[in-house]
Amino acid sequence: MQRHGQARVLGQGNDEAALVERLLAGDEEAFVTLIRQHHQVMVRLARSYVPSEAVAEDVVQETWLALLRGLPSFEGRSSVKTWLYAILLNRARTAGLKERRQTPVEDPERAVDQARFDRSGSWSSPPVPWEEEVEDRVRAERLTKSVQIAIDQLPSAQRDVLTLRDVEGMTAADACQILGLRQGHQRVLLHRARSRLRNVLEAEFGENIA
Repeated sequence: MQRHGQARVLGQGNDEAALVERLLAGDEEAFVTLIRQHHQVMVRLARSYVPSEAVAEDVVQETWLALLRGLPSFEGRSSVKTWLYAILLNRARTAGLKERRQTPVEDPERAVDQARFDRSGSWSSPPVPWEEEVEDRVRAERLTKSVQIAIDQLPSAQRDVLTLRDVEGMTAADACQILGLRQGHQRVLLHRARSRLRNVLEAEFGENIA
């Protein structure tokens, strides 16, 4: 990968500017670090739009190539991470249409107590990490598996928002930009995803999941 001059990074911190410069300079370590941080989550997101894991992997590989090709024109109006996921979802949606994948119909679900969330859709009382409370390792492993299965079974729009917000820790603004959503719609999807996930876990484990 060849260097193509200075990147125009607008409003980003020093770390972000340094990352872009390293990528433009052909720093393989910087690129490998990005892949390690995001590849698996990207595959899960792509899988929401395409019919198989193999196609999802192809979409992710195409996304990485698009990132490298597009870096010289990157202007830093968003973070590299946000830009990367936006490329991914655009390509995944296109691939999904080509594969004639039918969009699943969202089933109605019972919402949990509204008091558990604030007006922004965040937890009103943040849950304690469950790893610190579970003493039985077997039960902890079962819970981990159940969480992933429950996430995978969410309607695609809900799964995407939950993954970006709660798994990747993105801001609401970044999630909206990547997914092309309005703030209000994003909050509704996030609330429904969290509610549905909590309901599944509470039903399976027979207790109130904090």
